Amino acid sequence: MARPLRIEFPNAFYHVTSRGNERKTVFRNNGDRERFLTYLESAHHRYGAILHVYCLMDNHYHLLLETPRGNLSQILHHINGAYTTYFNIRHGRSGHLFQGRFKAILVEKDSYGEGLSRYIHLNPVRAGLVKNPSEYRWSSYRYYIGKEREPLWLTTALILGYLGSPGRSTYRRYREFVEEGIGGKLEDPLRKVIASTFLGGEEFIRRMREEYLEGRKMDRRNVPSVREVLKGPTPGEIEAEVAKVIGEDRPLYRKVCIYLSHQWSGWRLEEMGGHFGMKGAAVSQMSRRFKKVVDEDRSIRKLLEGIKKKLLIIET
Repeated sequence: MARPLRIEFPNAFYHVTSRGNERKTVFRNNGDRERFLTYLESAHHRYGAILHVYCLMDNHYHLLLETPRGNLSQILHHINGAYTTYFNIRHGRSGHLFQGRFKAILVEKDSYGEGLSRYIHLNPVRAGLVKNPSEYRWSSYRYYIGKEREPLWLTTALILGYLGSPGRSTYRRYREFVEEGIGGKLEDPLRKVIASTFLGGEEFIRRMREEYLEGRKMDRRNVPSVREVLKGPTPGEIEAEVAKVIGEDRPLYRKVCIYLSHQWSGWRLEEMGGHFGMKGAAVSQMSRRFKKVVDEDRSIRKLLEGIKKKLLIIET
């Protein structure tokens, strides 16, 4: 069975969802919902989870959370495991409550945190449960508009901080921001998720790939999202296209091939080193040096853009 990709590091920011097994109800009454919130609280106190946003639906839940300790799996094991134990005892059942493992999307928070908070808070409206998110008791929305004081285990400061300094005017601006999305007129931010794992701009995706995927030992056959993130033109395909554009005899040829292969092929450094007849570390060093040239030389940037279009490299 294909496994989800898990990337965990200190201060990572995630959108997490977990659905009931066979999409069955996981919150049968308000007592269940109240109990679930106590596990969010204990995840904060025991494991350092920073909870920014939550919404409990009948058969699933949404969270926006940060992991200062880089321990997402531990946090979700606690939340889902403790709640499953409670639910099974309370309702006289046994077995799995949630469908497989939780789904976690690694998010570039400063670019997408605000929009994701709106998407999550509007879930009850999209589901037809209420006409306005302020009417729904089982989300963090009422804390974001100043209707109630937030509990100690929840923080609204990050998201509200995008709209200004703390105060009544910020609550009003957030309410207006969210209510703009009522009626489904806004784009779903999750449509921009890459490989079911990442939500962020080009530099964020590249950094995640370089720091947490390249060189990491894993069974790529059983983690399809890794293949999707790392897939790209092979160094051989890059060489062929670069040769057409600038020729193989120019000194620039090898530098461009190594740079584009490092940035876009998805090969490990050792694999690229073997292809180019050099050590993997040398590939990385040459790529970094050439990037400085690219940043400073507009003509080379234009040249590279043309080559990338030929290779069908799409910036994320």
